[in-house]
Amino acid sequence: MLETPRKLSYLAVMKIVQVASELFPYVKTGGLADAAGSLSATLAGHGHNVSVFLPGYRAVLDHHDASGIERLLRIKIEMGDVFMSGEVRVFSPRPNQKIYLICRDELFDRKGVYGNGERDYEDNYHRYIFFCKGVIESLRQLNLQADIVHAHDWQAAMLPLLLRYTERRTATPLALKTIFTIHNIAFQGLFPMRSFHRTNLPDELRGVDGVEYYGQMNFLKAGILFADRVTTVSPRYAQEIQTPEFGCGLDGVIATRAEDLAGLLNGIDTTVWNPATDTHLPATYTAADLAGKATCRTGLLKKLKLDPASPDIPVYGMVCRLTEQKGVQLLLANRDFFLNNDVRLAILGAGDKRLEQAVRDLAAAAPRKIGLAMRLDEAMSHLIEAGSDYFLMPSLFEPCGLNQMYSLAYGTPPLVTQVGGLHDTVRDADAPDTAATGTGITFAPDAHALRDGLRRSLALFADKPRHAAVQARGMATDNSWDKAAQSYEHLYAEML
Repeated sequence: MLETPRKLSYLAVMKIVQVASELFPYVKTGGLADAAGSLSATLAGHGHNVSVFLPGYRAVLDHHDASGIERLLRIKIEMGDVFMSGEVRVFSPRPNQKIYLICRDELFDRKGVYGNGERDYEDNYHRYIFFCKGVIESLRQLNLQADIVHAHDWQAAMLPLLLRYTERRTATPLALKTIFTIHNIAFQGLFPMRSFHRTNLPDELRGVDGVEYYGQMNFLKAGILFADRVTTVSPRYAQEIQTPEFGCGLDGVIATRAEDLAGLLNGIDTTVWNPATDTHLPATYTAADLAGKATCRTGLLKKLKLDPASPDIPVYGMVCRLTEQKGVQLLLANRDFFLNNDVRLAILGAGDKRLEQAVRDLAAAAPRKIGLAMRLDEAMSHLIEAGSDYFLMPSLFEPCGLNQMYSLAYGTPPLVTQVGGLHDTVRDADAPDTAATGTGITFAPDAHALRDGLRRSLALFADKPRHAAVQARGMATDNSWDKAAQSYEHLYAEML
């Protein structure tokens, strides 16, 4: 944790600009939306002046919570050898927060956010260069005089570079400091180098010391190199991405910014993820009274048409994209555990077609023990968190992870691999040095280690007092964004 500078407390009011391609509850495809939405809302709640910039997607303009959207100004953006017009719209969902939408129907009025479901849009480079330039032009015209401009992931990664270049070219200060956050280094925004001309940047930035990466243009690299500070979404992940194993080819680039790199753990939105107030559940509950959790457990099994399970039979839950990153193949390698033991398994998710079929085959082998919902379903994800006795996250890598924190809050001890934010948030209940403080079960990211973790979970579940103690410690853990946002406030203040 960074220390607060003596002369500038993190409580000092700052003008903060957040720039992201997703924002909960308006548009979401993954954890980025949750993080950007919760961070900006929490900072506003702490009294800072927060401006959020988001592409003007159809989903946002049509969202029932985005009421009172107003047309604010017209912008004209230089995109290579042409100028393209756009519109900036604005609404204010809460005090101290305004959300600005960079709109151009041709680019953002589409059903999908990044693609059509089968493949990414071929003009994504064009869309997000326009978005970044639209943010900069809005900062200039609105004279926001930002203390901090905070860009998230590859879609906004060109912003720090384009902003500083614009300041130099126009002699107009736009922001005191810039920060770039890597939510997942595996997604880098790689495009043919011919797309570089859309940036209107000098040719020297086309090379290896600029945005070039093995003959392509790499948006994420630009953010890493040209932001004043770089952050990731957990301390462990900040260490991991400096290694070839987890750096996805950019570990060398990260190494050049090691002194400017910080890992700040995300939080969870406790107004949405709270078993005491969760409207998605058939019954609510607290750490002091878990009766409602038993009701949720029964409701989950009934919803998935699984056989009832006595209190001595553990229910395992899993909510994720069905991809190799999430360790689905490790789960499949342990199919015998779920087929041969008297347990229940609830899986919610979709993704890789090959893995989807393999999961279907697993469920078909024991249809009364293994339930599958192959879709995106917010209500179902809440029910699995509440109705399960254990939550499975065997990820091969996990920059931060949110479901393990949801699980802790819902009294559902997580079984997680020792990677990224999972390592930072879950303590192993069996390890000698953490047994007294354990909140779940941790293991190495391989099939054999998962098998051992599953066996240990059976032993823990059979020891009801110890299992209850693990539950209670998890539910007492503070993973709220109110706590997490303070880390960003410290960093912002240190920079200023």
